[in-house]
Amino acid sequence: MTDSSTTGLRAGKGMPGLSYPEEYLRRLASELTGKFSGIFGAETVERYVLGSYTGLLRTSTVKAHLAANTTRFATDRLTALAQAKGAIETPVPEVLFVCEQNAGRSQMAAVLTNALAGGNVHVRSAGSAPAHELNPAVVAAITELGLDLSEAFPKPLTDDVVQAADIVITMGCGDACPVYPGTRYRDWDLTDPADLPIEEVRIIRDQIRKNVEELLTGLGITPTGLPT
Repeated sequence: MTDSSTTGLRAGKGMPGLSYPEEYLRRLASELTGKFSGIFGAETVERYVLGSYTGLLRTSTVKAHLAANTTRFATDRLTALAQAKGAIETPVPEVLFVCEQNAGRSQMAAVLTNALAGGNVHVRSAGSAPAHELNPAVVAAITELGLDLSEAFPKPLTDDVVQAADIVITMGCGDACPVYPGTRYRDWDLTDPADLPIEEVRIIRDQIRKNVEELLTGLGITPTGLPT
């Protein structure tokens, strides 16, 4: 699991001595320090920015997307940490989907939950061993429903998003997910869509949709329809 620390990368006034590997990371740290002013100090923000960058760098194949993905990943992790500490209100349930690669099952579950919950749930997804990219058959199967995965990317599982979750749903990631008191854990026994033809991926997608609808109903949320 990726933790919140970064070895060998230090920068800024909070962490003097070494330079940022990319200049945009310095700007991002400064922006996020302002955004989370009063919640986190500059040193914590810098550590999260650099940790998020190195976590994505390991699996990133398209470096052109790395800057945007790092921005989103670092921002979301800091938001999750603030939620876990009670510094940011969470008006709707927080659901985290975890699979091994964060390239198939957990991504389908996240986008379907977002679509069916009508804004009444906040969703995150992560992988215990994230892949380099999303499964193309998964993207195609989701696109058939009128949903969009164009901005999704595999992300490593981190403690902060687990701590922020009210419900953690695992899908074949073994014991990689840490257990925190007060968090509900469920496991969905689903076939891994990796290397499967789209006909079989559609079956998995439809089972995930059924599971999501049952999850929402259990939370007292009436599932909405999908785009037509």
